[in-house]
Amino acid sequence: MQLILGSPDTLRDLCHFKNRATEGRNEIKIWNLCCAGFNREVIGNLLDVAVAKRSGCLDGKTDAVRLVDGAGDGVPGFALETYAGKWMVMTPGGEIRKEIKDWLKASGRSVYWKRLDRHQKESPMHLYGEAVEGSFLIKENGLNFEVSFESGYSQGIFLDQRLNRAEAMRRMAGGGKLLNLFSYTGGFSVAAANAGAETSTLDLSAPYLEWAKRNFRRNGMDDSKHYFCKGDAFHWLKRFAKQGRRFDGIVLDPPTFSRDDKGKVFRVERDFGELAGLASAVLAKGGWMLCCTNYRGISESDFMKMVGLPGMKGAAMPEDFPEEDYLKSVWVGY
Repeated sequence: MQLILGSPDTLRDLCHFKNRATEGRNEIKIWNLCCAGFNREVIGNLLDVAVAKRSGCLDGKTDAVRLVDGAGDGVPGFALETYAGKWMVMTPGGEIRKEIKDWLKASGRSVYWKRLDRHQKESPMHLYGEAVEGSFLIKENGLNFEVSFESGYSQGIFLDQRLNRAEAMRRMAGGGKLLNLFSYTGGFSVAAANAGAETSTLDLSAPYLEWAKRNFRRNGMDDSKHYFCKGDAFHWLKRFAKQGRRFDGIVLDPPTFSRDDKGKVFRVERDFGELAGLASAVLAKGGWMLCCTNYRGISESDFMKMVGLPGMKGAAMPEDFPEEDYLKSVWVGY
């Protein structure tokens, strides 16, 4: 039997977990934390077990993972990530239960809290332990990446892409050319360059491109030997096609919604098919593409239909994200 804990409001929203569970052999029992007489002990045990489960992910080459993933670890509405031993809590609401706060404080860690609010995206706030000023380094798959708790709503790396970055590094072993669209801080570019690839990193944000260059330098790589392009992905793909440029690997991981500097709007559910088609036109023979979206409004099968290219294969999320397979990752030319 699995226990799922939550406040009354959270539990009302999560009643589907119980309905779904009773259809199979494993029953999920939902506890109301306000009524349970042993809250602290139960919650503390669940959190300790979740953190212990991640010990295999923290293998010396990686020190940034999700330690607690909501209902996947029996604690809906609460997520916890570690960045080189510094913790960041994420909740959809404006409060953290006292029992969880006590557990966080007792950890002795630097703890920050990010409220997941799409309408008011703010930097995480400091809760406990030593304050973290400026940027610092984390490790993933043996590579260094710069992150910051003061950079706004996003900290510099998306941990749910860890396995995909490792696979991109494996595929680019021995060299080749990688095109990383919607690159953010260049995680896929750094991984590919580490394997010997020449990379082209593209994003609408000049500050993120500068951050990507720093990530190259953090790993002893000369960023001047790689290409960094600011602008719209659709524009650059058409330009590359006219120039006859071809790439051995292409990463497409756009935001669900974005607007370029000319006001043009991109929506995954409407525009990803066109994007994939343009990208495939600059893919070298025998090359591969990685198509990703975290848009929860479509299934993996529907996303594959949207991509619409031959040789597609889905990829699972990292094991430290058990709550929901929200990230759809499709490899083309596997």
